Amino acid sequence: MNAPHSSRPFRTLGAALASAALLSSGCSADASAPPAASMSKKAVPAALRPYYEQSLSWRPCGGADFECATLKAPLDYARPGSGRDLSLAVSRKKATGPGRSLGSLLLNPGGPGGSAVGYLQSFAAVGYPTRVRARYDMVAMDPRGVADSEPVTCLSNKQMDAFTQTDQTPDGRGETDRLVAAYKKFAHGCEARSGRILRHVSTVEAARDMDVLRAALGDRKLHYVGASYGTFLGATYADLYPHRVGRLVLDGALDPTLSSRRINRDQTAGFETAFTAFAEDCVRRTGCPLGTGSVAAARDRLSAFFTRLDSHPVPTGESRALGEPLATMGVISAMYDETAWPQLRTALRSAMRGQGAGLLSLADLYYERDTDGSYANLMYANPAVNCLDLPPAFRTPAEVKKSIPAFQKASPVFGGALAWAALNCAYWPVRPTGTPHALHAKGAAPIVVVGTTRDPATPYPWARALATQLSSATLLTYDGDGHTAYGRGSSCIDNAINTYLLTGRPPAPHTRCR
Repeated sequence: MNAPHSSRPFRTLGAALASAALLSSGCSADASAPPAASMSKKAVPAALRPYYEQSLSWRPCGGADFECATLKAPLDYARPGSGRDLSLAVSRKKATGPGRSLGSLLLNPGGPGGSAVGYLQSFAAVGYPTRVRARYDMVAMDPRGVADSEPVTCLSNKQMDAFTQTDQTPDGRGETDRLVAAYKKFAHGCEARSGRILRHVSTVEAARDMDVLRAALGDRKLHYVGASYGTFLGATYADLYPHRVGRLVLDGALDPTLSSRRINRDQTAGFETAFTAFAEDCVRRTGCPLGTGSVAAARDRLSAFFTRLDSHPVPTGESRALGEPLATMGVISAMYDETAWPQLRTALRSAMRGQGAGLLSLADLYYERDTDGSYANLMYANPAVNCLDLPPAFRTPAEVKKSIPAFQKASPVFGGALAWAALNCAYWPVRPTGTPHALHAKGAAPIVVVGTTRDPATPYPWARALATQLSSATLLTYDGDGHTAYGRGSSCIDNAINTYLLTGRPPAPHTRCR
């Protein structure tokens, strides 16, 4: 979604949790292995062969039998071999056995900007089913511009604190000018600090890096699980290299035919759907901070609370007060996962009584702000990728103002803030290189697209659309709440995906799980 003051359409709470628990990657001894002959030389342009034929030097890192390596990729695929290369961070945990090895399973947790290496080392290497880990080397690569792969940076931590507190629902010319100035300062900071890579962090380039990694790993086909934005990355790979597709799971899908404005409006409606589910649950409980009446009354109560915070922030026990911008993000962060609803109820109750620490903590989780005040690179990589992949949703504040009624219709609670949040790419220093278009991957092996019916960040119709576009896709539906479905408690979903990963057999068409 396009969060206030960022452009984070497919942000996953799981990625935030994984990055917060990122393990140390200290390294020691070396072990090299040449890639297998995974494709003919004729299939690779001569200038790219040194990248495809490189050997990865693996070294212990992060504990618990993890290994790390560095993949070399051209900064600009139009000029490979120019000497301007990128160093991309790769990590793996080898298959535990027993059973015949199925090769590598590449993971991406979403974002864009989520650290895949952090996700692997903090969750996936132990959180994935034992029978999957027995047969696959679990592999992750931080995409270009992300985490340990030449990360995009834009602002100091202090500047970032100010940025996240800028009023996201301007009431007049002065507040609008301040919001625009904040977006411009952010963009100029990215150009000043990360100008070398800023023009080369598109999803297409990241997908091309994945194919270089596939070859360097010695795999003939790419096996992949991508969540949220990772579905767009995986579908882009499949469209570029359909005959190199192995087993692809795309969970929480994006519809690549949508414009940035449509993406933001759809997601605004998705968060309203998630809030409605939260409110329905809340008002049935004693002590619900939004009352015990109707959902409409609960919505009005939250909107009124946000309005009060716009002029009267509440203390949090630290230097940052809880105003409307951070409170909005605190609520939105809990919409990604229904298991966060109890925490949100407690945080809202405290904030309405004048203590905002709980909601601030939820906002910090979303923004990946650590307790020491530092921000993860996701806040910078996210707009860098999104503003390159698609033309901006809006080009002027006047365009935003005209669209606010449509956004508020989609969500009376979040519509105004999310409309203004979509203005950020208007001031981006790099022209977009991508446009909305369908992805077909003609000739690819069977692909599984997973959609959750009440997913707030990647609405279910997007999964249906992507499954229709991809020529070999099967749609697997989870009738439930939250963002993404695999590994979230549905044995029906998990069994279907595990069977596909282990056998290549996709679920039956129209399979629906609860």
